[in-house]
Amino acid sequence: MQTILGANGQIGEELARELKRNFTSSIRIVSRNAKKINDTDEAFSADLSIREKAIEAVKGSEIVYFTLGLPMSSDLWEKQFPLILRNVIDACKINKTKLVFFDNTYMYPQDDRVLTEETAFEPVGRKGRVRRKMAEMVLKEIKSGELEAVICRAPEFYGPGKTQSITNTLIFNSIKEDKKLKVPLSANKKRSLIWTPDASRATALIGNTPEAFGQTWHLPVDKSHPTYKEFIGIASGIYSKDLKYSIVTKLMFKIGSFFNKSIKELLELLPRYEHDNIFDDSKFRKKFPGFQVTTYKQGIGIIKEEQFSGNKINK
Repeated sequence: MQTILGANGQIGEELARELKRNFTSSIRIVSRNAKKINDTDEAFSADLSIREKAIEAVKGSEIVYFTLGLPMSSDLWEKQFPLILRNVIDACKINKTKLVFFDNTYMYPQDDRVLTEETAFEPVGRKGRVRRKMAEMVLKEIKSGELEAVICRAPEFYGPGKTQSITNTLIFNSIKEDKKLKVPLSANKKRSLIWTPDASRATALIGNTPEAFGQTWHLPVDKSHPTYKEFIGIASGIYSKDLKYSIVTKLMFKIGSFFNKSIKELLELLPRYEHDNIFDDSKFRKKFPGFQVTTYKQGIGIIKEEQFSGNKINK
């Protein structure tokens, strides 16, 4: 049995499909209102902030994937994320279950340093500090030898279906609505974006590679690292139209934050858009040379196809 916690989100759904395609048909789907992804799945609804529910959700599992997400609220993250992860860690230890922890890059410094698995944590803002605390919780358990775990870390998302990210919101939602595109802070800084189905496929692969445990892995990205200007140029070719964009300045974000709570929650993430953002995935590529990374051209083409068909494209 392999169990996905937070299985009905943007990473969990494709993870369930990938596990079924290539690894196992014995999959448990866990969320507050769990729904099967594959016909053979077991759906288990649970509030993981309750320790007993977490233990029950993990029971009988060989591997557990922590892909749970919360709304972008610093208050909620501080209150819920460490509590839920503590419960899940305890549940895995009690049930002798391996933990695959899906992580982001919020705990890293937000400057132009190339990010590797060895980059020291220097979070900016409350959400970054929460993610550092969570990563350190898992690393502490790994070091102690009391839990067999692995960290899979991904940069900003872009992708089809349920994908939620600044890039999807400002670029692809605007294309769909035939509006002028928006670019945060600068169009000339290199970006590292991960195609969400690639993130899920790579996480499934790591979770089913025993020697990968006890480490942190950067998940694979298209290594061309285009600027937003170049990224929009690729999209213009695929959509066969000259896509216009404007820059959303830091001042504009700050003004918007007075009127929109969602924008206020994004302010601490803005420094990363002032610098080149290079996410080094060479460790993964060396270990898994056969893994086919989706190129930006391929990914944008899939998003376009989905937008025009109105149906989710599973690729």
